[in-house]
Amino acid sequence: MLNFHTAGESHGKALVSIVEGLPADIEINIELINDYLKRRQQGYGRGKRMDIESDQVEILSGIRNGKTLGSPIAMIIQNKDWINWKKIMDIRNIDNDSEVSKPRPGHADLAGALKFGQTDIRNILERASARETAARTAVGGLLANFLKYFNIDLISHVVQIGNVSIDKRNYTLDDIRENIIKSKLNCIDSKKEQKMIELIDQVKKEGDSLGGVVELVTNNIIPGLGSHTSWNKRIDQKITAAMMSIPSVKGVEIGRAFENSKRIGSEVHDEIYYEEAKGYYRKTNRAGGIEGGITNGEPLVVRLAVKPIPTLSKPLKTVDMNSKANSEALKERADVTVVPSVGVIAEAMLIFVLSKEILIKFGGDNISETMRNYKGYINNL
Repeated sequence: MLNFHTAGESHGKALVSIVEGLPADIEINIELINDYLKRRQQGYGRGKRMDIESDQVEILSGIRNGKTLGSPIAMIIQNKDWINWKKIMDIRNIDNDSEVSKPRPGHADLAGALKFGQTDIRNILERASARETAARTAVGGLLANFLKYFNIDLISHVVQIGNVSIDKRNYTLDDIRENIIKSKLNCIDSKKEQKMIELIDQVKKEGDSLGGVVELVTNNIIPGLGSHTSWNKRIDQKITAAMMSIPSVKGVEIGRAFENSKRIGSEVHDEIYYEEAKGYYRKTNRAGGIEGGITNGEPLVVRLAVKPIPTLSKPLKTVDMNSKANSEALKERADVTVVPSVGVIAEAMLIFVLSKEILIKFGGDNISETMRNYKGYINNL
């Protein structure tokens, strides 16, 4: 069973990912992993941390001569900022004056401190930080090598920052790739992007933060991933859970879910057609590529609602956990908006879900065995 784990703190020495369950003999391009890591760090409105880190992955195990061994794959990303935090984050001797006791509204600070019985909130915030998602993004980059065998591709783009949004939807994957190459926000609408940038600049001056909406689009996906037979086998359930695991993501929409809720059935469901050359197909994709918890062969379309980050340069009111006195929340280095980065992290998580579903359906200890099962299935469709 394909799975992965991550370890590491935001300002610790490094972030670690361990992936298990990949078949042997998959060709791995490490630069593809590094490309995902680089894209995660980009985006107008990011903070000064991105000026320090230039994430590069190092493979520690599970790959030899450019191919997977079938054993666990360990990857590490060094935190360059560690040198500036050693006295605060050392595993043995720390600066005892570095304790944090003023939780940020909207962050895991207070809830986590109460749950784990901590008085120093840094013991919570370091792991709750979105820095952890660099390790997940490395996993996505690794598994993107696997999805290439099945001609599966996907991309994310920003459709809204604050109250500024693009007008259209139904962009294809190729449309998005072509139009975000030079974008600072991964936005295909250059005029709306400029308004987004102006809004980011304004909010930055005010010491505040911005959320938005990001969309993921794939090419046509293998029909039959997921299952209707049990609630926990439905692929939309798995995708939604994976997306909601990303810090700041507070809502997930598949296809035109919210728009569809306002319409009658005949305006919602995607009519089915058939041609000898292409098989079953649809002229619309309002369902976002999933019906009954199963992929139907159309592109997947997933939208995420991303809240403004809770670390503000103009802090909100809170309570000091030690004195119980009214105070201002912790203020640390932060971004104004992370919406473009969330899109890349979401790509990584969707890649993981799709990779896992492919292996559930087709199995195989070696990629040649997996491909043999896959081709047999496709030939029978």
